[in-house]
Amino acid sequence: MRYPQFLQSNGTIGFVAPSFGCATEPYKTAFLHAQEKWAKEGFHLKFGPNCYADSGIGISNQPDKCGAELTEYYCNETNDCLISCGGGELMCEILDYVDFEKISKAKPKWYMGFSDNTNMTFLLATLCDTAAIYGPCASSFGMEPGHPALQDAMALLQGRKLTMQGYDMWELESIKNEENPLQSYNLTEKTEIKYILPDGRTNIESLSVKGSRQETEGETKPDCEEAQISIDFSGRLLGGCMDCLVNLLGTKYDNVAAFTEKYKDDSVLWFIEACDLNLMSIRRAMWQMEHAGWFKHCSGFLIGRPRIGMGVEEFGIDHYQAVYEMLKNYNVPVMMDVDIGHLPPMMPLICGGMAHVTSDGEKYSVQMELR
Repeated sequence: MRYPQFLQSNGTIGFVAPSFGCATEPYKTAFLHAQEKWAKEGFHLKFGPNCYADSGIGISNQPDKCGAELTEYYCNETNDCLISCGGGELMCEILDYVDFEKISKAKPKWYMGFSDNTNMTFLLATLCDTAAIYGPCASSFGMEPGHPALQDAMALLQGRKLTMQGYDMWELESIKNEENPLQSYNLTEKTEIKYILPDGRTNIESLSVKGSRQETEGETKPDCEEAQISIDFSGRLLGGCMDCLVNLLGTKYDNVAAFTEKYKDDSVLWFIEACDLNLMSIRRAMWQMEHAGWFKHCSGFLIGRPRIGMGVEEFGIDHYQAVYEMLKNYNVPVMMDVDIGHLPPMMPLICGGMAHVTSDGEKYSVQMELR
């Protein structure tokens, strides 16, 4: 795995818009304010031609222009790292215009973004054997007040912090809008991680009642209260937004089988979250990834809060059951409702890097390592 150099003091942050740019509110004002913050911290800033573009469909510009911008700004030496301007809808359409062979031969640099940017962070790891950061996009850094998750993302980008802890509260409904573009996260919900352990212990009621603990050939698995919870697993981080992952599956950009085989001695620690998928779509996506063999050599799963499926049921299942049905036979730890993805805050993770996850069932940490 190739690891880029961390961003140095007075280094240059480059910005690209392979998905949406920062052309409209509240993103434009937030991005401009983020620039002021970075400039005060001593960083130089370099902007790709599509950062403020708004002439594409589901992305900032035409696919060929977005692909050219991404390749050029990754491979040239005018910037030390790249932060994506935003997520979007159709970044997949630029992939035919991204020169991954050239990128794989260029000096590696950190690329950070999430959501639609899975099309870059995931493929950097699986196609180019180059680590990337699944973390916040550029405009988020303009909020006032800031949030520790944003500080963590910058600390990771600079190599000052490689161990992340979960956050206490999370946002179910954003109140940022055109009139309040610098609004911080609306933290109304208390973080409560959920887990399913290989021995069947879980703190998820729907799985305790309908899942393996009650229905495993008459055996009764121990309740979660009967023993102190100690969750401990390691592996090479791989994942991103489920919407994008399943879209890549089976295409010429799907190199997961070769990646997981190459790193089978490390095992793969999957991190997955969903944006626009409802519960049935999540279940179908999990089925597709499982039957494609993506989860071979897995050591565990970190599942983020789904943007649509929190607190709802479809056809008698919740978002825990939507995911776990395809994972239960792997007999590995599964942690759910973790701080990844579209219901912020989100902890930044190194896609392609090694990680060691520990938890007592309430608090958790992800210790990353560059090897």
